[in-house]
Amino acid sequence: MRQGLSILALAWALVSVGAQAADPAPAEKTPQQSKMAMCNKDAEGKKGDERKAFMKECLSAKKATQQDKMKTCNAEAKETGKKGDERKAFMSECLKAK
Repeated sequence: MRQGLSILALAWALVSVGAQAADPAPAEKTPQQSKMAMCNKDAEGKKGDERKAFMKECLSAKKATQQDKMKTCNAEAKETGKKGDERKAFMSECLKAK
C-alpha cells in the first residue's frame, strides 16, 4: 500500500512540474516574423497570384539602408536641378519616404 502511495505521489509531482514547463513565456517576434506581419498588412485586398507575387517580392526585398536612400535621393535631386532651400526640402521629404 505504501509503495502504491509513493508511486502515486511521484507521478502527481511529475505531472505538475510538466504542466508548468508547458507554458513558456511569450517570446518576442523575430525580424522575419515582423517582416511577415508587415507584408501581410500591406497585402490586404490582394488575392490569388497577385497576392502570392506581392508577398514573394515583399519578403525577399532587402531593407534600403540610409546610405542607399541618400544616393537615390541625391541623384534624383541632381536630375531635377534642385538647389538651395528647394533641394533641402526635397531631400528631407525623400529621405522620410519608405
